[in-house]
Amino acid sequence: MANTTKSSNNLVIPEAKEAMNKFKMEAASEVGVNLKDGYNGELTSREAGSVGGQMVKKMIEAYEKNMK
Repeated sequence: MANTTKSSNNLVIPEAKEAMNKFKMEAASEVGVNLKDGYNGELTSREAGSVGGQMVKKMIEAYEKNMK
């Protein structure tokens, strides 16, 4: 029997959920995607990818800034 791991988007620190939602909303605003609280299933793949990409970009920038 193969060893399988269930994938999830659960945060390691549940208290970080509010901060992550705020971060996501800021990133969406920066790329011009209008997110609403809760489910955003009507977003196109391009819009969702833009938000995720902006979040990664900001995380990398923050990491690089902290390295100095």
